[in-house]
Order: sequence, then structure tokens, then C-alpha cells
Amino acid sequence: MLLGKGNKKMIVNALMTCMLIAAGCGRSTETDKLQTSGPKWWQQTVAYEIYVKSFMDSDGDGTGDLNGITSKLDHLKELGVGAVWLTPCYVSPQADNGYDIADYYNIDPAYGTMDDMERLIEEARKRDIRIVMDLVFNHTSIENEWFKESRSGKDNDKSDWYIWKDPKPDGSAPTNWRSIFGGSAWEYDETRGQYYLHTFLPEQPDLNWENPEVRKALQDIAKFWIDKGVGGFRMDAITYIKKPDYADGRPDAADGLTGIHAMTANTDGILDYLHEFKSEVQEGTDIFTVGEANGVAPSDLKYWTGKDGVFDMVFEFGLVNIDLPDESNWCERREWKLGEFRSFFSENLEVSDETGGWFPAFLENHDQPRSIDHFMPGEGDRIAKGKALATLLLTMKGTPFIMQGEELGYINVDWPSIDDYNDISTRNHYSFALEEGYTEEEAMDGVHHFARDSARTPMQWDASANAGFTKGEPWLPVYPDYQVFNRAEEKKDPDSVLNYYISLSGLRREHSELREGDYEDIMPDSDSIFAYTRTQGDKKATILINFTDSEARYDADLIKDSECLITSCGDTSPGILAPFEAVVYGQK
Repeated sequence: MLLGKGNKKMIVNALMTCMLIAAGCGRSTETDKLQTSGPKWWQQTVAYEIYVKSFMDSDGDGTGDLNGITSKLDHLKELGVGAVWLTPCYVSPQADNGYDIADYYNIDPAYGTMDDMERLIEEARKRDIRIVMDLVFNHTSIENEWFKESRSGKDNDKSDWYIWKDPKPDGSAPTNWRSIFGGSAWEYDETRGQYYLHTFLPEQPDLNWENPEVRKALQDIAKFWIDKGVGGFRMDAITYIKKPDYADGRPDAADGLTGIHAMTANTDGILDYLHEFKSEVQEGTDIFTVGEANGVAPSDLKYWTGKDGVFDMVFEFGLVNIDLPDESNWCERREWKLGEFRSFFSENLEVSDETGGWFPAFLENHDQPRSIDHFMPGEGDRIAKGKALATLLLTMKGTPFIMQGEELGYINVDWPSIDDYNDISTRNHYSFALEEGYTEEEAMDGVHHFARDSARTPMQWDASANAGFTKGEPWLPVYPDYQVFNRAEEKKDPDSVLNYYISLSGLRREHSELREGDYEDIMPDSDSIFAYTRTQGDKKATILINFTDSEARYDADLIKDSECLITSCGDTSPGILAPFEAVVYGQK
């Protein structure tokens, strides 16, 4: 790794510091009012996703917890992180690892207590880090008291808090919709004599957002957490909250069902609900919101973000689904070219610029495969690939979101049997593939490429037993390479993926053009190099990333009168990129 002259003195942008001092603020303050004239604090920092169950176990029960996170905050501080998105840690029976919530107002005992959460929020604030909660508002758990009351009969106070429908005349489900996780999206309830809708698992019944009492209850939950001092919300599965007419769709597989995503995602009228949420919850605060917007095309982003939008940012899925023509079938993958990959960023950033929106740059999350295997598959140096993708993530316009372990260069797990996998979605995708006529080998190939467990293995802190994650039996196996790829070992290695992330984050803080500068694709026809500039006034950075395992050449005039600020290799030559090399040039 080579650091240029421009990277010798790392200073924190004064505006960013001013904003982050107010990190503990919830409701409007005088400081918040000052921030409206410039970049928001969340536009100046780096975000980091923690899969709570897998980050750090403080009590030896094999499950990560809040006190474990608190103990590792300095790691996040060193990475330059200013916002930490926690996956759900509310009370839950864990049918879907916490995305089935029984009580939004309390912490699941497996993760700690409310006192532990308050301490985490406070300790993070001391490090200029704000905690971001995951709001799962499309559905609850069947163990939620709301649902228990709703299913008890047709005339209780919450009878229409969920989506109940009568059977068809033959007793079958109201529609032929297939849930995201496979099988019918309807579950029959003997007590009510009706079916309820579940976009995901039967244990995750969908809420009825058409009921204003439901919307008010959800708004109150968000306000509760803002008053606790959180800095924002990630809105889970939010594109499914508005349902269209309940009619059968055209079957898309041998099971005679049609995917619920195609039938319900981004239905007309959904934005009315979300504008109401924004008005009732967010206005007057300095928090940010980011929506999980699967099904929202780049052309529709103008309605979702920007001054007239409903969220500050949205996770749009065009990039992570680049090789999946059908999300329900992991066995059918398509070849893609770098131009398609590059266009995802160009299209999203163009819309953001036009609407005053903001882009969340991400390559991984808890539902996606590891980016090294996803976007740079095949042979080649794993460390070089990890650094190349880090360069893209931390120099792209927008707020970068790092998935835990991404900064250590994690790759996908390749466990041999479906019985080795914990994730219910992975198991269901495997079963669906067999039902559709694929062989076990073909079904497992899909699992190895897309299993969500790859993003959920325990964090690897050191070379001790269980990678220092727990003194007990980890809930999910630690990746076998943990003795090499762990935080302690990588911190000692100047050429590690971790130290490259730390250096890049510092470079981003020092160079405002990497945070705020305009984006331009400067090699739009290249099949090997992703090259772009970030320009702010008279400051310009040029980023070049080789996506291939071969040497790639470019016109050295692109970096004329520039110096190398950082390279992922030990050395670099103008006009030439080594396999998977990434380099950032800045003006002298």
C-alpha cells in the first residue's frame, strides 16, 4: 500500500465535526437549525451495519449482544464510522433472526437489556457515533400481542390490524401469491376461519397499513427510539406495506404460484403513507432514514428521496441483483458486463443530483453474498479484490455503508450440505430449486453463491478459539480462515484489507471532494476499468479500478498533473493497472 503526499496529514472536516458533536440530539435544537444550510452529518460520515447476533458475545452464550458491541466501538471509530445500523435487537422468537418482532419497546434478553442499549447509545455518542435502528414495519411476529388479539376473533379492537381474507369457495388461499421465502403467502387460522397474509414467513404476518391506528402505533414506536437518542432508521421491506387488489397473478413456476414481490412491491398509494410517517416522525429532528427499496427503479427514485421524497436515502437493489433474472430462483444466473455494473451508479447518482437526494453506496448487507465473490468471482488475489472494492465503496459519491467483516475481506461460506445452513430463506430457496427440477448439485451451487449465512458468520476478532467472538459455542460456525483473516492479525499487517480501509476512510475525511464532489464516469466504454472523477470546485480526484485478473491499460493523460494519493498495490505505474489494482489520484 502506497500513500501519497496528499494523505500524510489526516484532518477531520470542520463541518463534519460540528455536526457530529450534536450526535446525541433527537428532537430539534439550535444546532440542528444551523445544519440545514450545509451537508448533513450523515452525508459526511461512513455507516456500518452490525448483525447483532454475530458481532461480539460478551457473556459466553454464543450469541452476540449489545455489551459486545459497546466493547468494540473503538474498532468502528478507527474505521471512521459515524453511524452504526443495528439489525433488530427487539424482543423476538427469532423465526427470522429478529426480523419477526414481538415487542418493539424492549430489548430481547439474548441481546441484553434496555440499560445496555442506553449505555451503547451513550458510549457511541462519546465517539461521535450514532446508533441507527432497524424498523421492521411491514410485519410483526405471530407472538406480538397485536397479532394475538387480532387472531382471537373478528370483532376485537385489533381485528383489522393485519390482513385477513376469507378462503376461496373451495377453501383454498385467497390468491396464488408465493411468499418471498417460498410457499403460499397465506396461512389459514382455525380460530378466525380466515387466512392472513405473510410476505415472508408464516410467523411474520403483514400489518394492515390502511388502518390509521396501525400507522399511528408505528409512528409512536419510532418516536420512542428517537427520544432514546438514536440517529436514524433503516426501514425494512418498506416497499411491501401497501397492498393492491387481492387477485391471482400469472403462475411463474411449476408450483402454480406467482411471486408476491411482482404483485405488491411499490404499489400506488404507498408514498402517501410514507409522507405521513416523515411528517409525523422525522420533521424537527436531525435523524436520517434509509429505506430498503427493493422494486423501486432508478426512474422512480425522485419520488422516494430528495426534497420531495419520503426518505433521505434508499437501498435500491439493481446492483446486488445484477446476476439474478429471477430473485426467487438462485439457480438461474446471468453473465453481466462492467458497463452494466457501472451504469447502476451513474443512473442512481444522476437522479440524486436532479432531485436533491442522496445515495447510499453499498456492496453487501446481511441479506446479500460477500462482494468479493459476488462482483469479482473466479481466480485472483482475494486481498487485492477486497481492496479494489473498498476503493469503490469509500470514494463513491454518497454515504458508504460497510457490512461487518467487509473491512476484513470476508468471502462466502461453502459448507457442503444444506443442513449446515441456518438461514430459513436459504433452506427454502434450496427446496424450491429441487421442486423445480434442479439437481442437488445445482441447488447447492445456488446456495454457495447467494446464501445469507455468508454475511452472518461471527466477526473474527483474533486467532484464538472461535476467533475471539465468544467463549462459548457460536450460534453459527466461524469461518475456517479466521486465524489469518481477523482484526488483530490484519491490524499488524500494513498491506491488509483492514488497514487499507482505515487509510481510505482517512483519505475520505481529508479530501472533501471524495465526500461532496460531483461524479463523472470517464471511461464509459471500458470492459475492464471502472474509472471516475470526484470534482469539487478546483479540487479533483481520479479513481481507477481494474475489475479483471489481467493487467489493464488506460490513457495516462487522465491523471496528468496529479499525484498518487493511495494505491491498493505496493507501487503503481501511470497508464497501467495491475490485476485488481485500484488507485486514487489527486491534484498536486
